[in-house]
Amino acid sequence: MGYILPQTGYNVDMEIIKVSPRGYCKGVVRAIQIAKDTAKAYPETPIYILGMLVHNTYVKAGLEHLGIITLEGKDREALLDQVDEGIVIFTAHGISDHIRQKAIRKGLHVIDATCPDVKRTQDLVNQHLAKGFEIFYIGKAQHPEAMAVVDGNPNVHLITKQSDVKQLGMYDQIFVTNQTTMSIFEVADIFGAIQEKYPHAIIAEEICNATRIRQEAIAALQDVDTLLIVGDASSNNSKRLADIGKQNNIAHVYLVNDVLDVQKLDLTNSQRIAISSGASTPTYLTNQVISYLENPNLKVTTIDIDKII
Repeated sequence: MGYILPQTGYNVDMEIIKVSPRGYCKGVVRAIQIAKDTAKAYPETPIYILGMLVHNTYVKAGLEHLGIITLEGKDREALLDQVDEGIVIFTAHGISDHIRQKAIRKGLHVIDATCPDVKRTQDLVNQHLAKGFEIFYIGKAQHPEAMAVVDGNPNVHLITKQSDVKQLGMYDQIFVTNQTTMSIFEVADIFGAIQEKYPHAIIAEEICNATRIRQEAIAALQDVDTLLIVGDASSNNSKRLADIGKQNNIAHVYLVNDVLDVQKLDLTNSQRIAISSGASTPTYLTNQVISYLENPNLKVTTIDIDKII
């Protein structure tokens, strides 16, 4: 199974820089393995995932080959309402306790693939809520990791940008944390604005290490005129890598799904091109892009879904 890719031109003399680290983080590897193990252990049972297990459409396709059904949508509770029997897998982004308990009450077999780093952040939030704190949570609107924390709780305030801080009221006890895949630079600016207005706030920066070191590697690039980030458009960590490349004044920054997208680009004027990938991007996809860039005679290749996971 695959797609035939047409040949296109590029500068055969360009230098290719393979940014390290890149690709799958440990939380993604763990979530995919959990899903694979579940499919193997319960071959006759319907298996559903509430949203994309990780934000990559090729991973979704690979899971479908295993018979796992991905229910897509922003509202996880509405997705859960579609499941009446079988197994439900919670994605690497975490899930609210409200939805978890509802799944249990429905009699579903619940399997949790939440990334341990995400779970640690959620536990910190819950611990401080139990102590009467107001929670300032820095994250992306409608992102499943953020929604798992907010989930309609009036004591959790979602902050998506620095100007949101001005709209917040005054509270005696404030705990501040963040979505694990945010930009380290964007979060630092928001933390600064919060500290200025609320000097008594307790701040716990929770950017996961995999996100941090990938972002730092992009920020450290020098004398690069083109940057390719292999990652899904729905992947927040992939988009943040591209954003940091632009902030680093790299002239041409592209977020691409796969080698199909790369072959549509005009790279004839690229002299030094760097390539990295998001934490939810299969290594197979990134390697295909690298092979294409390194081989000017490459005319046709395929994307084999069976090699994705």
